[in-house]
Amino acid sequence: MAEANEVVVPRLGLPALPVVDWIDGDEEPPSGMHWKTASVARWAAERPFVWLDDEITDADRRWIAAHHPHPALLRRVDPYVGLTDIDLPAVRQWLDHRE
Repeated sequence: MAEANEVVVPRLGLPALPVVDWIDGDEEPPSGMHWKTASVARWAAERPFVWLDDEITDADRRWIAAHHPHPALLRRVDPYVGLTDIDLPAVRQWLDHRE
């Protein structure tokens, strides 16, 4: 959450990033779906978005495609490696095709 602004942002030379507030709910997400997915979609509202996470699955991609009416890039990042020289260019390419 907000730790990304303390740990990741300085290393990448980015400005402070917005932080998603997670929905506190009693409902379990559908099988295979990450517990963050609905919160990310709610935060994105009516906007395209990019989500980088180490626990994204195809179930999350399917749920976003069915419930979020705008383009979204859900990119899984290896938790043992972190962001690589492949990840950020892939995001840039997705953004460039959006413009």
